[in-house]
Amino acid sequence: MDKKVAFYTLGCKLNFSETSTIARSFNDEGFDRVDFSEKADIYVINTCSVTENADKRFKTIVKQAQKVNPEAFVAAVGCYAQLKPQELADVEGVDLVLGATEKFKITDYLNDLSKNDFGEVHSCEIEEADFYVGSYSIGDRTRAFLKVQDGCDYKCTYCTIPLARGISRSDTMENVLKNAKEISAQNIKEIVLTGVNIGDYGKGEFGNKKHEHTFLDLVTELDKVEGIERLRISSIEPNLLKNDTIDLVSKSRAFVPHFHVPLQSGSNDILKKMKRRYMRELYVDRVSKIKEVMPHACIGVDVIVGFPGETDEHFLETYNFLNELDISYLHVFTYSERDNTEAAEMDGVVPKNVRSKRSKMLRGLSVKKRRAFYESQIGTIRTVLFESENKEGYINGFTENYVKVKTPWNPELVNTLHEVELSEIDADGLVRFQFVNQMVS
Repeated sequence: MDKKVAFYTLGCKLNFSETSTIARSFNDEGFDRVDFSEKADIYVINTCSVTENADKRFKTIVKQAQKVNPEAFVAAVGCYAQLKPQELADVEGVDLVLGATEKFKITDYLNDLSKNDFGEVHSCEIEEADFYVGSYSIGDRTRAFLKVQDGCDYKCTYCTIPLARGISRSDTMENVLKNAKEISAQNIKEIVLTGVNIGDYGKGEFGNKKHEHTFLDLVTELDKVEGIERLRISSIEPNLLKNDTIDLVSKSRAFVPHFHVPLQSGSNDILKKMKRRYMRELYVDRVSKIKEVMPHACIGVDVIVGFPGETDEHFLETYNFLNELDISYLHVFTYSERDNTEAAEMDGVVPKNVRSKRSKMLRGLSVKKRRAFYESQIGTIRTVLFESENKEGYINGFTENYVKVKTPWNPELVNTLHEVELSEIDADGLVRFQFVNQMVS
């Protein structure tokens, strides 16, 4: 009987791509992958350290696994496992905790799958995380996440990612292109480029500072890979999103007009305290440049509320700044203290109830922004890539500029691209459309 393995991924797209790589190493060892809700011999949980709830969720997920199979071997890998290995090892039922460099060699640690009396920890000093493991994820999706870069050299005062993932380092251009070709050979229509700080692409795989290739070189070459219909840049720092890249996307064959650009605060005072590498004026400049060459582009923004020292005035500065900016939606994060970060020691702690009130206000603004963006797209002709899930009798899809559409479920549409005319916004906020012609591909 083949042994069975199941995976649960918390956190970012990068984690999803790495889970897929780890899963492939289990396939090579003869394991069958099953769903996390099914009985397995091993449960692997890929952890995240970005939000407070990640910690609580981890315990819940371990319990879920144990309920299905109390005898199963439970391994924790990823960012949280690197930052607080002992804490995870102490969770009842956890047998193995692997840090940043060990997670890709997980199968080496599984000699016998008998439950341990206590969690065994293998985590390196993060300085040793200097080699690069390329990965991409393909699963139930119509798109794949392709990792091009890992780690970060920035010193943002709220962030533990440099502690969890090490220095900035990149995959080689050959390897990224090879992975992209492998993905396109599997009839996947869209690739999303991911990394911790992808605009920093080009630092050697050992994090040395010599840039053999830049992010612009990377997108230029990827645009030429045949068979990929769509390429999407996941999240890119405003100071690293250069005019050349924006121009390339606007004229590109495959790159879509969708940018996700973290802002974090609309107040220069707070940006300085966060040690971000730009002021709000640069952010305005980036948004204007994108909209100038691609008026229909979708722009998503990350914002943190409740950072230490954020007064009501600072918050209103952020709110008004975003309200006036031509952006399409927000990802709102409520600041939470992380050990070993500068911000955790700062004065001016914002009470939790104030943080959550600010978060609600910005989430409300996001709904308004998304609606206004969708309305601006009604009557336009766009290309939709349909997803694979039947959602209560409907199939969803995304236009190239990230408008989410719906139409009655039809399995033949799954993973196909069609030209459509956007017609109206439905009661649930998704967009209805008419097919313009037959399939694009």
